[in-house]
Amino acid sequence: MKRNQDRPLNKLREISLEININIHAEGSVLVSFGNTKVICTASIEHNVPRWMKNSDEGWVTAEYGMLPRSTNERMSREAARGKQSGRTQEIQRLIGRSLRQAVNLKYLKGKTINIDCDVIQADGGTRTAAITGGCVALFSAINNHHDDKRAIKSYVAAVSLGVKDNNVLLDLDYSEDSSADTDLNIVMNDKDELIEIQGTAEDVPFSKNELNDMLKLGSSAIAELIEKQKACIE
Repeated sequence: MKRNQDRPLNKLREISLEININIHAEGSVLVSFGNTKVICTASIEHNVPRWMKNSDEGWVTAEYGMLPRSTNERMSREAARGKQSGRTQEIQRLIGRSLRQAVNLKYLKGKTINIDCDVIQADGGTRTAAITGGCVALFSAINNHHDDKRAIKSYVAAVSLGVKDNNVLLDLDYSEDSSADTDLNIVMNDKDELIEIQGTAEDVPFSKNELNDMLKLGSSAIAELIEKQKACIE
């Protein structure tokens, strides 16, 4: 099958990570997966959630949002509607869960790092871009504004995959994602270990062989993304 810009089925879109784009945040990055662009900022607070007051650990949490003209038609801000959508809540929980796997919370004792992921332009894969960029913002904040570098445990990145017309595709743009028979998002670390798998058959069920093919391709792609993360941080 033919993809936009004749991109091979197993190839990522053009990926870029531009760090230190916000002079106020402890860590920041503009991450681009093709035409999907997300600003990720990391803010360190010298407190923890109330339920962690007697804990010997710190915390990492995330918020996610899409700006009004991140899509082809203006959407209203969720703050104006008075509540977040279920989709937004699900995505920001995924980002938070994923990025907590990147750190040793005991070395963040007494601190919370908030990762804000704002989608300024959406063309598929916003959550995977947010996780990949959020990890860079998180590590930048720790390196620049936290005394104990042991808080950094492992790089974490994510990528989307899908099945369309019996073909496995990597890093779907919106046109592919909206018409795919299967959608899959995977999150992994730099030890080639899985953190989360989100997969749904939209039209027809997918086979175990197709799942294995997607996991193998996704693992290779995440290794490539982590190399780009390391190039920014190290």
